[in-house]
Amino acid sequence: LLTVTNLQQHYSLESNLLDQLFSRNRQVIKAVDGVSLELERGEILGLVGESGCGKSTLSRSILQLIPPTGGKVEFQGIDITALGRDAVRKHRRQMQMIFQDPHACLNPMMTVGQSIADPLFIHKLANAEEAKKQVIQMLERVGLTPGEDFFRRYPGELSGGQQQRVSIARALITRPQLIICDEPVSMLDASVQTQVLELMLELKQEFNLTYLFITHDLWVARFFCDRIAVMNAGKIVEIGKTRDIFTNPQHPYTQQLLQAAPLLARTH
Repeated sequence: LLTVTNLQQHYSLESNLLDQLFSRNRQVIKAVDGVSLELERGEILGLVGESGCGKSTLSRSILQLIPPTGGKVEFQGIDITALGRDAVRKHRRQMQMIFQDPHACLNPMMTVGQSIADPLFIHKLANAEEAKKQVIQMLERVGLTPGEDFFRRYPGELSGGQQQRVSIARALITRPQLIICDEPVSMLDASVQTQVLELMLELKQEFNLTYLFITHDLWVARFFCDRIAVMNAGKIVEIGKTRDIFTNPQHPYTQQLLQAAPLLARTH
């Protein structure tokens, strides 16, 4: 479904004009440094690593929210890095994202119903009447019942777990094939985390979804993912089946990560 080849996201640090004139080597931050990976249809690939290793930058580069500085992203066999902005937007209907902080990405001035319906209008998929019907069905499907009631409410009236369910509903409303999940449960309480992850697994089956699941929490990755890619300093240092990564990690950095979470390393 998705093939990422040698993807790069390099930023040069802004220096003053004299420095730029006299110094040949500008300082470059390699947030994503030559990442290649493949995502099979229907699988959950976990992307793990410490904060600041480039996971979120990679996800935004895949979606072309920030155009990469090198490499290519092929989605369903089409190189979307070579497309113009309008063409990318058409593909984005099939690729949606769930962010870490639902509160920050839901407009407080829009009702829950308006927020979820918005992608349907952006992609011209429904009129107002159809959109309302679809949104209420989706609200019920993500466990926000009665849907009519939640449709009229504002994000500020909801708990963190409920807000994240709204974000999930909004991501699913265009019937995408790929969902990129950027730390989607890290801001939720442990009991709510489990509920949201179980909901996401149910939705994956029902809507035939493929997930790229970004997390720094190894327990969550182990529970949720079929394969895991370990990222460190902008590069993927190891990729393999979840069980293999946990029982027989090859790369010293992966071993170090697991030792920092000893409960996981011991329980096979």
